[in-house]
Amino acid sequence: MKKLSILILLVGISFSVQGQTAEEFKKEQAPKKAKIATLQAEINAIQSKIDAMPGWRKGAFGTIGGSFSGFKNWYSRNAPTAAAGSIGVTVNAFANLIEEKFFWRNSAAINLGWVKLDEKGVAGDDGFDTATDVFTISSLYGRNISKTWALSSLAEYRTTIIDNFNNPGYLDFGAGLTWTPISNFVLVMHPGNYNFVLVMETVFLNLL
Repeated sequence: MKKLSILILLVGISFSVQGQTAEEFKKEQAPKKAKIATLQAEINAIQSKIDAMPGWRKGAFGTIGGSFSGFKNWYSRNAPTAAAGSIGVTVNAFANLIEEKFFWRNSAAINLGWVKLDEKGVAGDDGFDTATDVFTISSLYGRNISKTWALSSLAEYRTTIIDNFNNPGYLDFGAGLTWTPISNFVLVMHPGNYNFVLVMETVFLNLL
């Protein structure tokens, strides 16, 4: 009986100590969280000043993903046994020169995707087929006429890179106005635009 009483007492003491320790940790943690929030606000303010400074700003980002699935003896389908898969790759890059009197914004994007459907017992191509194939590069130049408006010209080229590169390819030249109310928002309004359609050795010109 004495051993049991001592055991219950020790368990009660251990729970009490753990509860007090957690509360003490929380009290110590609160002011540190406040300091971190203050420092983060200061870092964001400094970063905003850096972003507002003139000069080149470069960067790149992208994603790679895929999915694979299969059916085996799934008799509700016409082909009970089948396997499917898809792979996707996207890459985006930019190089922007921001000055007081002008800007030059350049960007490039690649979006590629492949799909595969292998149905056992059904005739067809069992390999991966191209599903998405897009390559785009653009260059926007502008001379500021106010803090948010600029006279600008834009060149953009679009084509595929896996199949039929530059067949066709699309090349656009335009001129007009660009509105940039904030640093990460760019609205281009070019009423005058020339569109070139490149097909092998032939060039078609459209005036838009």
